[in-house]
Amino acid sequence: MRYAVLITGPAGAGKSTFSTAFATHLRMARRSAHIVNLDPAATGDAFEYEPAVDIRELITLEDVMSEMSMGPNGGLIYCFEYLLQNMDWLEEELGGYDEDYLIIDCPGQIELYTHHPFLPTLARNLQRMGIRTCAVYLIDSQFMEDRYKFFSGVLSAMSAMVNLEIPWINIMSKMDLVSSAPSSSDTTSDEPRNGRRTRRDISRYLDPDPLLLSSARDGGRDSGRFHELNRALVQLIEDHPLVSFLPLDLTSTESLEVVVSHIDFTMQYGEDEEPKEPNDLDRGDFFEEDE
Repeated sequence: MRYAVLITGPAGAGKSTFSTAFATHLRMARRSAHIVNLDPAATGDAFEYEPAVDIRELITLEDVMSEMSMGPNGGLIYCFEYLLQNMDWLEEELGGYDEDYLIIDCPGQIELYTHHPFLPTLARNLQRMGIRTCAVYLIDSQFMEDRYKFFSGVLSAMSAMVNLEIPWINIMSKMDLVSSAPSSSDTTSDEPRNGRRTRRDISRYLDPDPLLLSSARDGGRDSGRFHELNRALVQLIEDHPLVSFLPLDLTSTESLEVVVSHIDFTMQYGEDEEPKEPNDLDRGDFFEEDE
């Protein structure tokens, strides 16, 4: 059985860094893992390991922008439409990997996840090839510094989950940056104390609390004209509680092990063996106990 994990999320969320750390962790556990780069704009030093499969061998954003006179956004869309027309290339490239973990690093163009047909089509093709597939969606923990930005990320994750329709895990990346990061916009009782966030504060983001949005007061953005919109978003999140996040701190081996165990469980990795429940990590490790 082959397994594939689509590493998705907006630009700057740490997808390539996570892909490398994920592959390194699996290899240290004597498991076969290979990175597949599907970002035609990736730089040469994006990965610690050379990707086993690289879309840049088929098409690059730089060539498209040069030869087609396209901008970066239109060029990326063109690259993926070209890949969809040449899925036999990808199938041939993946054909030599059996009993392997394929870590597929995707680009950060958000419309590819929310409404473009590329990733759903890719997922269906992977499943047709007999590859068990799931996706992880990363957002940067610094989104917690602005509640409006955070809930934009929540809605994007929700939209991507609905669009792809495959097993899914959401990850809050760069949690090592959280403990000393004071909030610039939160003015409720959950504001960080002594420069550190409390257990209750962080947990309201990892399991998004809609009241964070409805109670926000930030520079007039919660004025009358936005009140009905905010209330509608709160209702949507309350009615469809699809999104929660696993915290990821790549400076902690235990944190990475927890995320990997959840991915394994989601795809039922090694299902012929004794079933294993995913590991749990006390989320309090990332912040202070409540006083």
